[in-house]
Amino acid sequence: MHPLGFIHGRFQVLHNDHLVYLLAGKALCERLVIGITNPDADSIRDEPTNPERSTAESNPLTFEERKAMIEAAMVEAGVDRHSFSVVPFPINRPELIRQSAPGDAVFYLTIYDDWGREKLARLKGLGLATHVMWERPEDEKGIKGTDVRAAIRDGGEWQSLVPPSVAALVEKWRLKDRFNGN
Repeated sequence: MHPLGFIHGRFQVLHNDHLVYLLAGKALCERLVIGITNPDADSIRDEPTNPERSTAESNPLTFEERKAMIEAAMVEAGVDRHSFSVVPFPINRPELIRQSAPGDAVFYLTIYDDWGREKLARLKGLGLATHVMWERPEDEKGIKGTDVRAAIRDGGEWQSLVPPSVAALVEKWRLKDRFNGN
């Protein structure tokens, strides 16, 4: 078990497969730092290997909202609140990564596509310790944030795709209204 692990994602909206990913990372370390990518509009950059990640519709939630979702879902899943933290993480700005993430952590990743391979290359290029938890074909990715956001926007069934605590927050924040301009 590693003393310190680091895992990251956009988490727009945190769904059940995100939680599986976070819990798999937590199982590998004593303390887990969870980095939120695209934490604010200034940090968003176009990524040739994943162009939709930079659109406004793909980034409806603030850093603080995503942090609240992660904290609620992790605690709801039984993780000790003092065994993890949530921070902004500029994966789109490799020159800032060392300033934002602990250099002594093991960086956990999963790979489904070229974007996953690009992130691994960036982290390795900085000399950071990495651990690929799994690599699978893209068609085995499972739940996609794009589908969850579309279901929320269109009034479809999305609640079963997210942890109960996240569903409550999405409702409280009236996320559907953001998509529909209300």
